[in-house]
Amino acid sequence: MSLSALLAAAPSPEPGGSLDDAAKQAGNAASWVEQNWSTWLNTGLRIVLIAAIAIALRIAVRRTLTKLIERMNRSAQAVEGTALGGLLVNAERRRQRSEAIGSVLRSVASFLILGTAALMILGAFQINLAPLLASAGVAGVALGFGARNLVTDFLSGVFMILEDQYGVGDTIDAGVASGEVIEVGLRVTKLRGDNGEIWYVRNGEVKRIGNLSQGWSTAGVDVQVRPTENLDRVRTVITEAAQQMAKDDPWTERLWGPVEILGLDSVLLDSMTVRVTAKTMPGKALGVERELRWRIKRAFDEAGIRMVGGVPALPDEPSAADPTAAMAAPSAYASTTSPQSLATTPIPPAAPSITK
Repeated sequence: MSLSALLAAAPSPEPGGSLDDAAKQAGNAASWVEQNWSTWLNTGLRIVLIAAIAIALRIAVRRTLTKLIERMNRSAQAVEGTALGGLLVNAERRRQRSEAIGSVLRSVASFLILGTAALMILGAFQINLAPLLASAGVAGVALGFGARNLVTDFLSGVFMILEDQYGVGDTIDAGVASGEVIEVGLRVTKLRGDNGEIWYVRNGEVKRIGNLSQGWSTAGVDVQVRPTENLDRVRTVITEAAQQMAKDDPWTERLWGPVEILGLDSVLLDSMTVRVTAKTMPGKALGVERELRWRIKRAFDEAGIRMVGGVPALPDEPSAADPTAAMAAPSAYASTTSPQSLATTPIPPAAPSITK
């Protein structure tokens, strides 16, 4: 069959059918838009309002926290200029502590505000939030079990900073390590040891903290002298050396109290120990102890008081040498009648018998 025959047999389209269908569909769309445009507008305005309020509230809260942290830093700088400000306040410590607290508070505020806004926006779209919240709860529990060490370190760091347990410049004993604090973080604290090494201590591993830089320290010195020395004279010499030390710089600032002689700590046959203590500036006890030993030893040398461990005195007249010291002990074999000599004497041979 030819192409012209097929075209002739096909029904001819009605010219008005397609236009009527298009008009009908356009009318339905217009009516649907007319019925739902108010809902769309209401939802859109609600979303925009929620987002605008969340952003404005977040900005306001962050600015408030930033001003609060700046005020804390300004108060620390003001105290630092006073007489005791340099002893009680460390500017770097206060700065890091305030920045850490501000960072935590800003992060928590942003999370709460933006999280609440996101949930409200999803609710505006008529989305059921119950399955989403249940899934988030399960995911949070799983994440908490998987990263419990990280969560423990973070929470421990937050409480350490909030409670001001230690700060930059403090000398602490954290159990697992000890040294001077050079940086305080929410997860890790950096310490510099006595030999210059740097320790990275996780905050969750710290079970106890001994801060050696808060309040005051105690310097203790044990002075050992011979038991034949006059105790009143020893006390007088130590007191004069300590009083002179308290008048000299920089010990006049590092000593926060008079040097006290507590008395005899022990009495032995060859020595007796006098205990000397003093209240010092935090972290300066070791230097005060060394200087106090130096001055006490020099004062004892000038006063003629001998300490235990010195060079022993030589006798006035050396004793004569014993002439029998180089002689050997007499031997038991020197006597021919001794049992030892008789036991070593050879037995003579028997006489031969004479036969006929």
